[in-house]
Amino acid sequence: MSATTDQDAALRIASGRKPFVEPLRLGDRLKEIRLANQWTLEDVSQRTGLARSTLSKIENDLISPTFTAVQKLINGLDIDLPQLLSPPKQQSRTLGRRDLTRVGDGQLHPTPTYEHELLSCQLAQKRMIPFKTIVRARSFDEFSEWVRHDGEEFLIVLEGSIQLYTEFYEPLLLEHGDSIYFDSDMGHALVSVSEQDAIVLSVCTRAEVG
Repeated sequence: MSATTDQDAALRIASGRKPFVEPLRLGDRLKEIRLANQWTLEDVSQRTGLARSTLSKIENDLISPTFTAVQKLINGLDIDLPQLLSPPKQQSRTLGRRDLTRVGDGQLHPTPTYEHELLSCQLAQKRMIPFKTIVRARSFDEFSEWVRHDGEEFLIVLEGSIQLYTEFYEPLLLEHGDSIYFDSDMGHALVSVSEQDAIVLSVCTRAEVG
């Protein structure tokens, strides 16, 4: 094992994280988004600030994008994390599958307002995206814009209490055990209002499911 590989493994262990992009076929998804919008690699490079060579390597699974690169893709392409991590639409559906995620073995994706733990990451051809989230935000002012992504979302509060802000409704208090189902292309944001950071479980669908 090379020194670089050893160092990468040590950093992942020290941070308590595992790589989250390889099993998700993020390269195929990025290419699908680019072609759907009729963008060239140069177009995406200008939107995201990532070099064309870097984008090409990501699309061809030659490199795994860093957390910073993922943030640039999300911001530059004007999409949200679940939308970026949706499986490519051209994949055919298979039956009889399962994907076990042991407690603490989800793949972490921290943001300034949330700390997502992606679940069932080994299944590339799935119609739902489940993830557990620690809600770090304590004020709606911490969000620069609404969170929105394709499809629908089911959310249940596992620990603590949250204030759910949505684009077309008054803020809603959700406490331990409360759940809600909503269109996730409607702007929304979660804020912890309990003493400890709240924890929620979310399951998102893709837009064509229904």
